[in-house]
Amino acid sequence: MKLNILKYGIFGVVLSLGLTSCEDFLDRPAEDSYNEGNYYQTDAQCIAGVGYLYSSPWHDLLRGYFMIGEMLSGNLYAGQNAYVGFTVNGSDQNLKLAAASMWSVIAHANTVYSSIKGAPASVSDAARNTSMGECLTWKAMAYFYLVRTFGEIPIIHDNAASLAAGDYNTVQKVKIADVYDYIILTLEKARTLLPKSNSAGRIDYYAATGLLAKVYLNKAGVSGALNADDMAKAAQLAKEVIDQSGRKLLDNYEDVFRLQNNNSEESLIAWRWTANGNVWTAQNYLQCDLGMSGFDEFGDCWGDWTAPSVDLQEAFGIKLLEQQPDAWINNVDTRLRGTMMLPGFKYPYFWQDKGGFSYLDFIFNTDYNSSAPGQLNSPTGANCVKHLYGNAYDHQAGIGHSAAYMYNSLATHLLRLSDVYLIYAEAMTGTSGTTTDASAIDAFYAVRHRAIKNYERPTSVSWNDIWKERRLEFAMEGDRWFDYVRVSYYNPEFCINDLESQKRNQFWNLGDLYKTYYETGNWTVTNQGYDENTSAPNVTMLMKKNQDTGKNFFLLPFPTEDVTTNPNMATSVDGVHVDVYATYSYE
Repeated sequence: MKLNILKYGIFGVVLSLGLTSCEDFLDRPAEDSYNEGNYYQTDAQCIAGVGYLYSSPWHDLLRGYFMIGEMLSGNLYAGQNAYVGFTVNGSDQNLKLAAASMWSVIAHANTVYSSIKGAPASVSDAARNTSMGECLTWKAMAYFYLVRTFGEIPIIHDNAASLAAGDYNTVQKVKIADVYDYIILTLEKARTLLPKSNSAGRIDYYAATGLLAKVYLNKAGVSGALNADDMAKAAQLAKEVIDQSGRKLLDNYEDVFRLQNNNSEESLIAWRWTANGNVWTAQNYLQCDLGMSGFDEFGDCWGDWTAPSVDLQEAFGIKLLEQQPDAWINNVDTRLRGTMMLPGFKYPYFWQDKGGFSYLDFIFNTDYNSSAPGQLNSPTGANCVKHLYGNAYDHQAGIGHSAAYMYNSLATHLLRLSDVYLIYAEAMTGTSGTTTDASAIDAFYAVRHRAIKNYERPTSVSWNDIWKERRLEFAMEGDRWFDYVRVSYYNPEFCINDLESQKRNQFWNLGDLYKTYYETGNWTVTNQGYDENTSAPNVTMLMKKNQDTGKNFFLLPFPTEDVTTNPNMATSVDGVHVDVYATYSYE
């Protein structure tokens, strides 16, 4: 890690975030009115002082969120770039920004936690504990991203202590299993501090418990084989959330991703952005990278060529060159329409002031869209839906304030209740890979039946069923790559074969097909095809052998600057064992 990243964290709470928002918990004091001597003096200040951890320190991970999570995993295509082709190296700018963002979250969370812990008696125990618990949950989330991205990583328990020790040039990476233990230690402490219910959109006990269940599910394979105790613990924690939190899935899948549902009961943990205040780093800009040019009025969309992959389409049962449009227009899985735009799809929640959004009219009809390109730009024949809010009217209608250039307030969900349901179902398959347990089947059925209304409840559920379901449920939500990472701990061969068998390339000549269909209603494949010439990537390029298990697992390299500053961060250097419970404490 670089010295400047650590220093940034130590003094991070004085970051200039003169932010006002309709979401009160995102409010922060202006820099010129704040210092450690006059803040964290009241309940309101402690609550507000944690709010920015829900957005700003994570901002530089936004692009890495979909490039790592979705391009590496084969869900998203944007040409043969380093993420699609598995050639990411330490000089990659998006990787550097992502790494710095994750470390800054930890630094900020550590600093705010210490400040609130030392706040005067004028702060109530309830406000103090809740705020500290939120800090620890965000810290755990950052470590969870780091260990699944880079594998063995350092543990920075206290930034002030690390700076005082001056060990940033010599600190060592820690074994993956020990990092998971540290995340568990952190979340267990958070659970003792958090209330069962918190303000809308904020982390509570059940949110931390759901994250802990996911951590145990990931940790279960670290030893090279699935650990039955870890699987049982994941199931126990997930069941606690399912049975005791009182939360339910929203009835309509697409509603989860609308502005008016930013803080819905299904969203356990999310980045909660705001465009109200014009403070850079407090806002979401994913629509810019994923939305088609002209999708909003601000001139900030350039995602025409960033497209849901051919392989993801086929996971939904769609084969554009072998089927007629009825196959996708009438597809029974509602998640398809909520994930990707295809010919004939219309969206009532986008462009509401124009009567709704029509995908093909947007491309070809200049009366409907004055900047219609007149040709399909997507290399795979689809465009993204998730992370889009629509136009200015939609934003105002959804949340009550305006969007702006590269500014929107759409929440980015990191842990949803449906994830907890599928964690429970998978954990209940144990080491056998299947379950007939009624409650596990109910959890799986709840997720799938919401998407496919005529789906009949099964009599058993297998690991493969859940693996496929996770892809469809969470496509484009930055998580698929990390499913491969956790499975690679104990079954790398499955992951290698699965990734190398994907259709990760583009179609040829779709433009003529789409234009003819728009003009005549005739879908006849003539000279279209799929790129069979670009070979599958060598996915083992991003793998390392675990010296304890002998199995290869997925990881990305540390940024070059970090390795230059501290050679212990090199991929070739192995992590050291740390007895987490004997070394670290939050008491």
